[in-house]
Formats: sequence, structure tokens, C-alpha cells
Amino acid sequence: MKLEDIKKIYFIGIGGIGMSALARYFNSRQVEVFGYDKTETKLTKKLVGEGMEIHFEDDVSQIPEEVDLVVFTPAIPNSHDELNYFLENNFLVKKRSEVLGIISRSKKTIGVAGTHGKTSTSSVLTWMLKVGGNDCTAFLGGIAQNFESNFIEGKSDWVVIEADEYDRSFLHLNPDISIILSTDADHLDIYGDVATMQKTFFDYADKTKSNGFVFIKDGLRIPFTKNGITYGQFGINTGSYRSENVRVENGFFVFDFKSCIENIDNIEITLAGKHNVENATAAIAVAQQLGIKGDDIKKSLATFKGIKRRFERVFEEGNVVYIDDYAHHPSELKVAIEAAKMLFPNSRITGIFQPHLFSRTNDFVDGFATELDELDEVILMDIYPARELPMKGVTSEIIFDKMKNSEKVMVTKSTLMEELKGRDIEVLLTLGAGDIDTFVLKIKNWLSEK
Repeated sequence: MKLEDIKKIYFIGIGGIGMSALARYFNSRQVEVFGYDKTETKLTKKLVGEGMEIHFEDDVSQIPEEVDLVVFTPAIPNSHDELNYFLENNFLVKKRSEVLGIISRSKKTIGVAGTHGKTSTSSVLTWMLKVGGNDCTAFLGGIAQNFESNFIEGKSDWVVIEADEYDRSFLHLNPDISIILSTDADHLDIYGDVATMQKTFFDYADKTKSNGFVFIKDGLRIPFTKNGITYGQFGINTGSYRSENVRVENGFFVFDFKSCIENIDNIEITLAGKHNVENATAAIAVAQQLGIKGDDIKKSLATFKGIKRRFERVFEEGNVVYIDDYAHHPSELKVAIEAAKMLFPNSRITGIFQPHLFSRTNDFVDGFATELDELDEVILMDIYPARELPMKGVTSEIIFDKMKNSEKVMVTKSTLMEELKGRDIEVLLTLGAGDIDTFVLKIKNWLSEK
């Protein structure tokens, strides 16, 4: 299949963050873009406004004629009528990851992999390259606020892509430069065990081109393949790229960067948390490899506006701060809560958490309880099921019962706002990857009215 042969394309699940970035790519190439999604959202409305045709019923009669390529996401169930229609009638049907792989092979690719940090690192790196004069293309897993999009079109030979480990999607890529940020246990419903998941990260690293580079966080147990380079905080390898002297100054994280190419002192980053310093360290390492200079690196990090739902400051007035974050794994809860504590050491921190997936809740119940205990107050919502059917005995209550924090309460979506309105908020976090984001505007408006 040649990209130039595609005149009409159809997406099943077009409203997903990864799928919509692909849809925007084809739309920018003057391809007719059609699609289905389960529900209308703010993002699907934007896609329609950009010229795409979308419907929200699983209805074969609404499929256009003469579709050249059908793209679907693994989140679509096997029983989906439209998907089965395309398969039974011998249309060219490919997963999103396969199409992304085809696109990436037409450019020089930077693949950003890891169970956490992909979107932040990819977005920061894209902005860093743009500021430094490398007009790259990017497919992001979130809405980067400097671009107000998850697809960024560029004219250089380089493309930044999130290399997604879910369903082994990243094995369709052959990057020129790979980044591996983290390999914490996740998606065990796909992999079965941690060892199998971590081996797949090695397989991804091994797909990097022979003359390329693999940037791996210090301490990860991924054997070096090709040209392996470590990065991290307080790196012990003299050849590594590392951040040092991490501190908070005037409400921002600041650090010094050391490498064999160029040392950069007093870097101010708009993103919060030591984990984002580490993500920025990986981005700087790659940017230096591509010739970006220190002044442009400092400028990019000081002017980066952040990503929707990645420690996003939604409201800030007086002594009240509201932050929304996508955290849905114990490790992500840990770094988000730590960042809030470092930035607001004298404030009471209230967290609202919506668990994501029955399987993930069951696999990491102890980790969720441990990290939520670090909050001053916890409001725990029902599990968001996403693609899964209920699992016997798995509810939010299994997390609640293991928590030692006495300041905890369970709510439903219908009782959340009532529970909030009875509280005196200082720092509020909403945490989760489900539909908790539908409450963000409601909470912001309530705080504004107070």
C-alpha cells in the first residue's frame, strides 16, 4: 500500500487520541476522512469542524462507498458490526499501529516508549525541536497546548511518534532514535506477566535501525542494543545525559543538565515533578543529538504550555489550586501526588481518583491503596470499565478497604459534586484516565463561583 494511493479512509474509533491524530494527518493530505465513534466528544466536534464526517451509531448503512483503507483500534470489540462488514467484504483493514508504522518509514523516526511519560516527553521534544529550528512532524497521545492539537505537521525529515506498548503496537516501528522511559508492570491482561512485557521492550529497542541510538533510563533492565545511551537524574555513567540539582524556585522546577555535548545550567521547566525533569532529560538528550543548542533548549522548556490532563492547572485563585491529571497507574499516582506536595508543601491536598479498568484495579490494588494514602483527603469513584466487562469481586471498594487513610470516602458520579461542595478545598487533584475529565469544567465553575 502506498500512501499516495489513499483517497478515502475510514476510522473505526476515530475519537480516540491516537486515532484522531492519524485522521488529522490524512485530512492534511487532502484525503476524504470518514469515521465512527461510540460517543460525541469535544474532540470529535473539532474533527468535524476540520472537515471530517463522523457518525455515532454502529450502522453499516452509514459507511461511505469506495473506501480505500479502514483503520481500527484494538479497543473495538470483535462483535462490532462495521468492523465485521469491512472484514467480510475484503476491504483493506489495518490497525492504527500498522498505519503509523507505514507513515514512519517515509521519514526519520523518533519513537518514545514507556509505560509512563510518553505523551509528556513526546510533546516536550516536539516543541524543543520546533524552537531549535527542526520543523518535525509529530503524532502525540494528548493535546499539546502549544499546538492545540495531537497532530503536528512539519517539513523536516523527522517525525516524533509515541511508541505504544499496548497490544505490542510499537513493534510496527523501526525508529532511527528510540527512547525507553519506563517499564513498570502494566497491561498484564495482554502480556500475562512482567517478564514477558519487559522482553517486548527489548524487542522494540532491537528494532531501532543499526546506525541509530537507543536512549534508556538509568537502571532499567533492558539490555543495550545498537548504540545504547543512558540518561536520568544523577546519572553515574560519565557518558550519560543527566539532570542534577533539581529544586523548586518561585513555583517552578529548576535543574542543571550535564552531558558530553553541552552542559546547561538553571533550566526552568513549566511541567511539575521530578518525573517531568526526567522526561525533559530524555528529550534534551535526543535534541542535543540532533544539534539543538542550549539556549533554544532552555527557551523551549520555559515556554512549554503543557498537555491537557497532564498535571494541568485548571484553576488557581487565592489559596485554591485545582489540577487535573491522567494518572491511572500506581506509579503515575505517586509522581503526581509527590509533585503536588513539593509545589504546595503547606496546603491540604484532596484527591479524587477514578480507577481505570477492572483488570488494572485487580492487578495493582495494593499499589493504588499505598499511593492514595499519601493524600490528605481521598474521594474514590467507581471503576471506569472502558473496554472491559465486570470482574467478580473487583470494585473500587477493594482499594478503599486496603487504604489506611482515615480521611476517605467513596462516591458515584451522581454524588461526586455534592460531596465536593461540602468541603473547603486548598489543593484539589482529579486523577484517572476514564470519564472523570467530564467533571473538570463543572469543578472549575464551582470553584470560580465560590
